[in-house]
Amino acid sequence: MTKMHIDYLGDLHTQCTHEQSGVMIETDAPKDNGGKGESFSPTDLFATSLGACLLTIMGLAAKKMQIELKGVSAEVEKIMATQPERRVGKLIVMIDCTERYTPEIQAKLEQAALQCPVHKSLHPDIELDIKFNWKK
Repeated sequence: MTKMHIDYLGDLHTQCTHEQSGVMIETDAPKDNGGKGESFSPTDLFATSLGACLLTIMGLAAKKMQIELKGVSAEVEKIMATQPERRVGKLIVMIDCTERYTPEIQAKLEQAALQCPVHKSLHPDIELDIKFNWKK
């Protein structure tokens, strides 16, 4: 079990502490929702967690195959929906892979990524567009 502690700092800011490590991050509401956009918003963290999880699970699969994934990156774009209420409507993820792998290894890494717990936990109303850009 993992615990996080969140303090409301006022002015739409929070400070979040990861209990095990003591690492802290702050959030701010986005400009389009009354904040100043001075940090990640809670929904930014939500979107970021998908990209980080995809790469982490790919890394675990790569480790099992004894290959290095260093240099792989993900870019996540979050698109908010406003109807019927404000929520994350779409996540677009582009994973850039800097190394050249066989089609079999690429397929295994992609299949592994799509098994990440964040991906599996997303509500079905969130539209997903996940693409892998493999070095040619």
